[in-house]
Amino acid sequence: MASAPDLASQKNGLTLNRELAWMEAVMAVRFAAYTDEAGPVDAPLPEPPALHASDGAYAGLVLRLGLKMPARLVLILALSPYIAPERLDAFLLNNRATGRRFTEFGGVLGQSHAGFLPTAETAMFLLAGSDCQRRIELDGLFQPGHALQREGVVQIVQRHADEPPLSGTLRVSARMLNQILHGDAHLVAASPDFPASPITTSLDWEDLVLDATTLKQIEVMGLWLEHGPKLMKGWGLERRLKPGYRALFHGLPGTGKTLTACLLGKRHQVPVYRVDLSRVVSKWIGETEKNLAALFDQAEGQNWILFFDEAEALFGKRNEARSSNDHAVNQQIAYLLQRLESHSGLTILATNQSSHMDEAFARRFQSSIQFPMPDAAARLRLWRESFASPGFDLAADVDFKALAERHELAGGAIINVLRHGALMAVKRQPPVVHAHDLLDGIRLELQKDGRYLSRNT
Repeated sequence: MASAPDLASQKNGLTLNRELAWMEAVMAVRFAAYTDEAGPVDAPLPEPPALHASDGAYAGLVLRLGLKMPARLVLILALSPYIAPERLDAFLLNNRATGRRFTEFGGVLGQSHAGFLPTAETAMFLLAGSDCQRRIELDGLFQPGHALQREGVVQIVQRHADEPPLSGTLRVSARMLNQILHGDAHLVAASPDFPASPITTSLDWEDLVLDATTLKQIEVMGLWLEHGPKLMKGWGLERRLKPGYRALFHGLPGTGKTLTACLLGKRHQVPVYRVDLSRVVSKWIGETEKNLAALFDQAEGQNWILFFDEAEALFGKRNEARSSNDHAVNQQIAYLLQRLESHSGLTILATNQSSHMDEAFARRFQSSIQFPMPDAAARLRLWRESFASPGFDLAADVDFKALAERHELAGGAIINVLRHGALMAVKRQPPVVHAHDLLDGIRLELQKDGRYLSRNT
């Protein structure tokens, strides 16, 4: 007997196949006017199949957005290159009079994709043919206010700014493609229009060693994740509060910033995505804003945590606009501020150098949480818990209390010492970690910060 997820996947597959068959029926009616057996140009288009909430993820999306026949045709047309590219081969038909493809079909040919990539012109051809009045009526499908555009379901990717707007390729966003094919449970992978990757942890809150003040601030963020929708919608605070929640994590490397973000997501069953700044920040004017727009557009309306690590690279201080480059950087930061304030989800900016952040950001954070270096007592706990491994033994000369008192290390550095010690022990029989292994590991960690440990220590 098929499991529940398998059954849902099967239903979704059947629904998509019916939708594709309907699209082909619409294509047949339109193509009839362009074949030797020309049919009536104004022939009525077939109606789409009925959908029910139990028919899978695709049906659920269509019903949730209230998509009518024209919008459904745009959606399944945009999906076709991903799930059934051969269904669009008919658009490769050549016009015998000109020896090339029909202009009215729209569409483009990909570079590595051998099939036909539909454009908004393709959708307009199927829906309206050559009826100008009908085309004007349907133009709203491709405007920002329509559900397909507003919800980020189908994007129109313009290749050249000076070409007609409808010549843009229809693209289903990575987030929506995952949702349509697999439902909401699947994480979204990094892609050209979503420069972020999911991050998780196998650790629990007991493994996070922080002082009581910091933990209390983090708890407030958890309250927002749990009750934010109730406060905004149920209590009507959306009239007075800006959407979303923004937090700044600042502290030295290894003090628990990334782990805290992962644990918040784990406790509240919310995906955490670490933004890949190398794919966001661009030297070309306007490209960084474009990449940020793609990121926030994908994340909008989703119950996600966006985690910007080493955020000072993107959120640095503004300069006096003395050059075109300064002006571009300031414009980039201003755009980022605007997108942060309008984003409805939880955004965490983590930095090792809070002094390098633009001051305007500080006023927009609901929380600014310092992750301090652990004191001796906290370091002792980190040493003991990190080395509580059944895989190796500790030599008699290992003194965690002395190590904690003498060496100021963050939790991340202690974990690196653990790795070094385990690698030294694994080649021994029996596997034993000695004090000199730990001192060598500490020495390596201190060297990263330009500090040195005497060999006689």
